[in-house]
Amino acid sequence: MYKILCFFVFLFTSICFSQSVRFDGFIQDGQKNPLEMANIMAVNSATKAMDSYGITNDKGKFQLTLKPNTAYLVKISYLGMKSKEIQITTKTENIAQNIVMDDVGIELEGVEIVREMPVSIKGDTIVYNADSFKSGTERKLEDVLKKLPGVEVNADGEIEVEGKKVSKLMVEGKDFFDGDTKLGVKNIPADAIDKIQVLRNYNEVSALKGLENDQDNVAMNIKLKEGKKNFWFGDVTAGIGVAELDSRYVINPKLFYYSPKYSINLITNFNNIGELPMTAQDYFKFTGGFKNMMKKGGSNFNISSNDVGISLLRNNRAKEIETKFGATNFAYSVNKAWNISGFGILSTSKTDLETKSQTTYLGSGDQQKRDEETHQKNNLGLFKLSSTYKPNDKFQFDYDILTKLTKQNEDTDLLREQVVNNIAGSETIFTAKKQNPTSINQNLSLYYTQSDKNIFAFEMQHLYQDENPFYNANLRTQPFNLLGYTPGQQRNDLNQDRFVKTNKVDAKLDYYYMVTPKSNINITLGNTYSYQNFNSHIFQILDNGDKNDLNGSTNNNDVNYNFNDTFLGLHYKILAGKFTLTPGVSLHSYTMTNTQSGTDYSQNFTKVLPDFFALYQIKKSETLTYNFSLTNDFTDINQLAEGYVLSDYSSLFRGDRSLENATSQVHSLRYFKYNMFNFENIFANATYTRKVDAIKTEAKFIGINQESNPYNSNLADETFSGLGSYGRSFLKNYKASASANLNWSKFNNRQNGEPATTESFTQSYTVKASTNYKNMPNIEFGYNMLINKYSGSTFYTDKPFAKLDYYFLDSFSFVSEYEFYHYYNGNKSVDNEYDFLSASLIYQKKNSQWEYKIAATNLLNTRNLNDDNFSQFSTRVSQYTVQPRYIIFSMKYNL
Repeated sequence: MYKILCFFVFLFTSICFSQSVRFDGFIQDGQKNPLEMANIMAVNSATKAMDSYGITNDKGKFQLTLKPNTAYLVKISYLGMKSKEIQITTKTENIAQNIVMDDVGIELEGVEIVREMPVSIKGDTIVYNADSFKSGTERKLEDVLKKLPGVEVNADGEIEVEGKKVSKLMVEGKDFFDGDTKLGVKNIPADAIDKIQVLRNYNEVSALKGLENDQDNVAMNIKLKEGKKNFWFGDVTAGIGVAELDSRYVINPKLFYYSPKYSINLITNFNNIGELPMTAQDYFKFTGGFKNMMKKGGSNFNISSNDVGISLLRNNRAKEIETKFGATNFAYSVNKAWNISGFGILSTSKTDLETKSQTTYLGSGDQQKRDEETHQKNNLGLFKLSSTYKPNDKFQFDYDILTKLTKQNEDTDLLREQVVNNIAGSETIFTAKKQNPTSINQNLSLYYTQSDKNIFAFEMQHLYQDENPFYNANLRTQPFNLLGYTPGQQRNDLNQDRFVKTNKVDAKLDYYYMVTPKSNINITLGNTYSYQNFNSHIFQILDNGDKNDLNGSTNNNDVNYNFNDTFLGLHYKILAGKFTLTPGVSLHSYTMTNTQSGTDYSQNFTKVLPDFFALYQIKKSETLTYNFSLTNDFTDINQLAEGYVLSDYSSLFRGDRSLENATSQVHSLRYFKYNMFNFENIFANATYTRKVDAIKTEAKFIGINQESNPYNSNLADETFSGLGSYGRSFLKNYKASASANLNWSKFNNRQNGEPATTESFTQSYTVKASTNYKNMPNIEFGYNMLINKYSGSTFYTDKPFAKLDYYFLDSFSFVSEYEFYHYYNGNKSVDNEYDFLSASLIYQKKNSQWEYKIAATNLLNTRNLNDDNFSQFSTRVSQYTVQPRYIIFSMKYNL
């Protein structure tokens, strides 16, 4: 693998430094002032192709890479000035020349030239011309985005631009499955894309733009080609294949329709090849585009999920996965003032997991080994309806409702081997988990601009959540001494019902007063109210099938919890030269009452919480940002219920009704620089969090069985995270980047009555480079190192990777990807190597609607992957089985 990587590096550097001529200089106005972000392109006079392009930096400097001994027509444009054309003929020497633009505004010519540029900037919007970056092998939006300078797409389908996550994806200005970008990047056809617009400093409410700090808000809008508007387009794919023991199939129709009046998107996918349009992780983090209303409030009251630990996939790699997926998205303009939109998503999957793991408990050194075989069924549903009514520039009314429906079942057979106090033992355990949670989230917003100086915003959000997880464990040994439990059974059959209902309402009224054109005062009156009920019951099934209800108070919960936070906030935002400053403070009045065992326990107090934001605009595309916040962190009902709750067959938990809130101070510093001159992208972020009075866990271990309860720690938990990346494009067709991600955490708990401090330090380093030619093979190669250091253990993963794609003979596309993993720990007691290779060959005649593809996945037939994770009491190393090699032949018809 090392030799292959060296070959790619040699090939990349050889191509980069092949013979070329540099044409550079400065573009200025009539007064010799530099023109930043002027567009310049060189059109080959013989071939009429654009061989190079550039955008000037803050000093007006440009640089083009041209072919030697070639005649060019160089076009220069700057919005509001007369466009200019000059002719040059290169030889073998570099050329330097300054260009002066005329101050006569002929805007139409400028707009026409700008539209031809591969990349152009207008205000806060970056526009990429998609065809300028396509080589012919692209099939989806994701493939195009990965070739754009300054844009990254991760494995989860999340888009990052200039180091910032894209929070909204639109097509022709209409929401595309609002709240998630994965469905867009994985399904929008590449050949339908004309322009990709990146909208920086984005705010969905035009009335609030500039009043708040929107520097981290990024949206993306896809402009379609003219032939794709007012017509149905998309594709229908069907394929069959073989694996070692069974057959494989995929059926994947996708249809899209866009007109000025309405749009409809239909996406379906039926397969058993491991394609997951939406994973369970995607489902539970899907926000539906709902805003973080209380980000300025100073309080953090999150409703936790009462799941029973349904196993999550590592991306799409499991022993077997079969998926049925359907989704539709629509947008309709009722009239000029009223727009409605929405989506519906249904997903059914059957998954088989096979995992071997070893857990080491930090305090005692005891170990547990598990061989698990798990079968899952997931039925997921998501439905959203949105309405926006904006009759004029002064008034806007928005309403959204998002519903989530879930049905999950998981059955696991596992063999547990344990070493406790140097005594070994083993047993077979069967577990069953079921849950059917439902949630409904509604959002109502009103925005009113009374005058240029007075703006009002009212926002209200309601969450209803109904959860009913059921857990069953059947094992030989009796894990806990529970009141009323019948001992002496051949098998110990433990069961638990849980029912949790939540109603939470957030409401706030914001008033903005424009003191000057560059400063405003924001007064916020807000309230958060939550009511929760927690009901749980543990029972035993005896060997003869009878039910033994453990009716003791310690085995049951019936708890009500009310939380109320009323607050008044004041923020002042001012733009002073290159600085934007927003100091703020909020006054909170808290009331909390939990009712259980026939009694009430209440807490009431007030607190003042400051926050501060500062932005230093070093240059147009270079900023330094500092954020400080002091927040009160509150638990929900799960930590307050004092009856026992089964976490799993070896872990028992009971809460504490007298828990108090924690206080967190967070400092973050962010540096960002984006240079359109050479598409240099530098991003760095450092965040430090110190949490006092944190709710921690006191764990008592009996062998490997754990009983735990929460408490407020008088020792501070600390976390530091750092992220840095550097990337740039050069010589038109090359892109390279390097990044580092660090996370250090220090936790304080109590274990068997003794204080226990644990630390974790994770590091990830990545370097990669790629080419983007239209008529040559393109390569991407890189290296990632992952280091996970836990208390007493360190695990390493070395991962070189490479990708080759080539469009040739005007009909064929070949794509191959390779990943090599070397996983080991510090003393090499764990040492494993494995790799993945996939390849596909596509044939499609030019202008033909039919496409034929043969694809092979996991060509090297790797069977297992490694993973590790860390809790505050143990470390776990695991190995899980993945799908074997399979080959698929498919046909696609493009509408």
